[in-house]
Amino acid sequence: MDFTGKNVIVTGAAQGIGRATAILLAEHHANLVIIDVNPSSLQELEKELKDKGVMVMARLCDVSDESGVYAVVEEVLRSLGKIDALINNAGIYREGCMHFVKSNSELWKTKIEVNILGTMYFTHAVLSNMIENQYGRIVNLGSVAGVYGLRNMVDYSMSKGAIIAFTRALAKEVGPYGITVNAVSPGNINEKTNAPEMSFLGRSGTTRECANVVCFLASDEASYISGQNYQVDGSRKSM
Repeated sequence: MDFTGKNVIVTGAAQGIGRATAILLAEHHANLVIIDVNPSSLQELEKELKDKGVMVMARLCDVSDESGVYAVVEEVLRSLGKIDALINNAGIYREGCMHFVKSNSELWKTKIEVNILGTMYFTHAVLSNMIENQYGRIVNLGSVAGVYGLRNMVDYSMSKGAIIAFTRALAKEVGPYGITVNAVSPGNINEKTNAPEMSFLGRSGTTRECANVVCFLASDEASYISGQNYQVDGSRKSM
């Protein structure tokens, strides 16, 4: 993969899969715009990426803030002129697992606003430029929860399932403009606590393994892949 000359936005970049993705993109010479709500972690990542010799713009932005999202994208376009790829990684999983009856609308709204609307805001903000350039790569982070639906995670499963459906539908609309849209749905990605019972590979996945798939789909090597959802789950065992 070679991202030389490509401008890539990564949301939720300061930790986890987003961080691993940003680092891998830097290793392949991308110009990076990293987005997060955590200032200290974002600053730390910015320094690490700049030490690799790549161009980096770091911006604090809550993806659920529609006006903030559009302002950041406008700034990026003024500075860089184009956006080649968007990695919609920012997401939220809060309050742990609970039965749906015990949950409440505030919890639902948070996941809808961050996971679904945040993905839609950033995508909508970059699309006009991608259409104008007749080129674009959009990769959305789903989850196996959105594929299978998980007990005690109804709202989270719903939000990630919506992202997968959004991916498939949008790919059909923007394909004629040279834009691909794909989703990556991680299983158990946990580098601190292994969970061998979760997959037939007998271990948890790593953020780097997930980032490998994300970056491939954002690259020119994946030019004829669109509207797909890739499960990075080690052949996850029955839900």
